[in-house]
Amino acid sequence: MQNWLKKVEGAKSLEELEEIRIEVFGKKGFLAAEFLRMKELDPEAKKELAKELNDLKESVGNALETKKEKLAAHALKKQLEKEKIDVALVDTKSSAGALHPVLATMDKMIEYFVSMNFSVETGPIVENDFNNFEALNLPKHHPARDMQDTFYMKDSMLLRTHTSSVQIRTMLSSKPPIRMIAPGAVCRRDYDLTHVPMFHQVEGLVVEEGDKVSFANLKSLLEDFLKHMFGDIKVRFRPSFFPFTEPSAEVDISCVFCGGDGCRVCKHTGWLEVLGCGIVDPNVFEAVGYKNVSGYAFGLGVERFSMLLNNTSDMRSLFEGDLRLMEQFV
Repeated sequence: MQNWLKKVEGAKSLEELEEIRIEVFGKKGFLAAEFLRMKELDPEAKKELAKELNDLKESVGNALETKKEKLAAHALKKQLEKEKIDVALVDTKSSAGALHPVLATMDKMIEYFVSMNFSVETGPIVENDFNNFEALNLPKHHPARDMQDTFYMKDSMLLRTHTSSVQIRTMLSSKPPIRMIAPGAVCRRDYDLTHVPMFHQVEGLVVEEGDKVSFANLKSLLEDFLKHMFGDIKVRFRPSFFPFTEPSAEVDISCVFCGGDGCRVCKHTGWLEVLGCGIVDPNVFEAVGYKNVSGYAFGLGVERFSMLLNNTSDMRSLFEGDLRLMEQFV
């Protein structure tokens, strides 16, 4: 027994200790062989050997557990010593910050429109029903309101569903000519790969006295803007419907991923929808008290542009704060 105890005490590592345990307690170990030898002994010798083996089993087992705890504690101490950090040391490494890809995209949009003599206007996110819906030719019970998935609050207040409400506020507080964009956050009850409850829009409005503004002006501006954002792409206008503009159009660009040849992203059409626009409906001008004016408006989702510019497939990932994704845009 003493030989085994000395062997256990002299073990230098957990691996060496495990080898000793197998030598003693393994299926082909010392104890198994000794218990097997008992068959050849007379009853008195068998009884004496059994007592010795049981004592050995208990003593060596306890010694193994005690030694294992000591070796494990020693190994942990060495590992902690190896990994310890002096928090008092100054880290000379520094990483530069960067704009979030959505804000970087919005800045690029604002830069273009400011260069085209547009002012940048802002307004509250908590809006009233008049500015968000009624003044935009969306009276109560209008079916198009259902498309907005609005967050309603008390006293006819709501979280704005578009920054068109800023256009109404601007027209109520000033007279033509108006040449403005309204960038900002908007909210809708929607959440999937291409929609989130809070996102950003840039909406634009141009109003002039008389009939100076035409669809041709709008078309020229947006074609130039889209080439500023995406480079050498094709642009097309498709007839559409929006309550606050008439005529209205949706604007597509040739797919930035396949160059218009057709791929999974553009559903093999070669085109990607990017914004909506149109000539301001007379009912909107009537709601703000304008007479004898003409104008056009347009609106776009900043996240949509950011996803196309940065090849991001899930809009939700832009807001999850995963640095592994964000660092790709630095």
